[in-house]
Amino acid sequence: MSGAFRHPLRIGLRLGLFLGINSAGLVDHLWRLRRVGKGSDPRSCAHWLQRWSRNTLRGIGIQYSHQGRVPTHGLIVSNHLGYLDIPVLATTGPMVFVSKADVERWPFLGSLARCGGTLFLKREQRSHVAEIADSFAPIVEGGTVVAIFPEGTSSGGDTILPFRSSLLQPAASHRWPVTPAWISYELEPGDGAVADDVAYWREMTFAPHFAKLLSKRVIRARVRYGEPIEGVDDRKVLTARLYEAVCALKAEGDRERAAR
Repeated sequence: MSGAFRHPLRIGLRLGLFLGINSAGLVDHLWRLRRVGKGSDPRSCAHWLQRWSRNTLRGIGIQYSHQGRVPTHGLIVSNHLGYLDIPVLATTGPMVFVSKADVERWPFLGSLARCGGTLFLKREQRSHVAEIADSFAPIVEGGTVVAIFPEGTSSGGDTILPFRSSLLQPAASHRWPVTPAWISYELEPGDGAVADDVAYWREMTFAPHFAKLLSKRVIRARVRYGEPIEGVDDRKVLTARLYEAVCALKAEGDRERAAR
């Protein structure tokens, strides 16, 4: 029997908390937007996403922590394991995310992503990639960090896929600082594998994956930040340096885990 069906009470409780917390988050967003006159600008959206990401992760049994200095300007680049990465990164600070366009159509989660100011990217359209990249400047110059996943897809977490450079052109053109980050997850012994039960990749479908996620005793999520890379005006050079930096963060994290 799969893990998703061994703990129906745990799944039901956490699903109820997830729906309740995020319904309250949507109401909060609409109230701020309509009554207070705030909530539609990137900075307000980013702060909203940070607050409600923390509430949501606690409600569904995910413990989160981070190491290193959280950036307050420029871009963040990170490895990518799946849909959990956005709320996990968001707990560390206010930021606007770039996500694949499919997420906007997901029931419930798409609405939450829109409220958080997420930029939805159609990677198959080169003109749309350039359009999304052009929208970074007012966000960054307005004081909000933009977070991207330059692998272009998710993985099981055992490796870091090559980075695509297109979304880093604005950072190179403006010489913004870009901070590398590495996200990792851990499960309790005997509670499954991250690649199978936490990462969202390959041909997985959302509903059964999310049920399995909710069935875990606890999921520990950690973000490790490196030092920002600044003043690089060549997109390809910047991309290569960031890839090396994220790989180095992964190596540090793997060594630390092996030593425990």
